[in-house]
Amino acid sequence: MSKQRDSGIAYFLLGIYALMINWYYNHSIIFLILSYIFWPFYLIYELLTGHLSHDMWKIIPLSYFK
Repeated sequence: MSKQRDSGIAYFLLGIYALMINWYYNHSIIFLILSYIFWPFYLIYELLTGHLSHDMWKIIPLSYFK
């Protein structure tokens, strides 16, 4: 049972991470809602297009805590 809980937490945190990336680039509520619904595909899209290269995968979450 704890294995399911751990995977659920990872799934939730990756979803939040996808929302943070979307808000960083778009600042649109409509795109935020769409990326909330389809966040696994959005995260793969961002990885493939290179928006998370050059340490942007670290810079984006840190920008919310400055």
